[in-house]
Amino acid sequence: MAFTRAPGKHRRPSRMQRGTARAAGVAALTTTGVVGSLAAPALAAEPAAAQTGLTPVVTLGDSVAERIDAQAAAQHEAAREAAEAAARKAAEEAAREKAAKAAEEARAEKVRAAREAERKRLNTFVSPIPGSYVSTSYQAGSSLWSSGSHTGVDFHAASGTPVQSVGIGTVVEAGWGGSYGNQVVIKMNDGTYTQYGHLSSIGVSVGQQVAAGQQIGLSGATGNVTGAHLHFEARTTAEYGSDLDPVAYLRAHGVGL
Repeated sequence: MAFTRAPGKHRRPSRMQRGTARAAGVAALTTTGVVGSLAAPALAAEPAAAQTGLTPVVTLGDSVAERIDAQAAAQHEAAREAAEAAARKAAEEAAREKAAKAAEEARAEKVRAAREAERKRLNTFVSPIPGSYVSTSYQAGSSLWSSGSHTGVDFHAASGTPVQSVGIGTVVEAGWGGSYGNQVVIKMNDGTYTQYGHLSSIGVSVGQQVAAGQQIGLSGATGNVTGAHLHFEARTTAEYGSDLDPVAYLRAHGVGL
């Protein structure tokens, strides 16, 4: 008795049937050229990175590479310009500091020079009559002096010879001084006093500031004298009896006699 399939129902094809159908389909596609056009791309496609585990390498185009190179060059140039600007700034700052230091040193040197000049000026002493000499020494004995000895020295000088202050000071006496005749007494810058006697004329007044070498009068023969000359004394005070050795005093201040 023969069996047939019920109409309208299908059974799953057997393995052999499926293989036969697949082979027939491929043959048909190959004949029409469809297989060739579809298979080629599928076969040419590369496996994805996730499937292979490899890191893909991206190849950049020339325009992108050029842009990167240009950017790198610009950054390099900017860095070079920044470095040059920093170097210029440092050099300018160093130059300013050097100039400021030089200016400060110049000011300090100017101050030192001024102080030294002032020190020399204050400590400059001269002879009361340049080119003259001591004709009567200090503490020489004679009945001409009330104390019995000479309290100063006499400088040889004709009447009318200019007499100058031996150093910087202030005039404390200017006028008649008894046996000293016309006299000038000056308080010196170092606190000592000098006296100039027997003057024929006086050229300064009390309170006046005088400098070393400044003329204060003219020599003469006023007071208790035997002839024209300059009587010069160095004292610790303005008063008579506080005398110092005038020659030693002048030599101690750099005056050669």
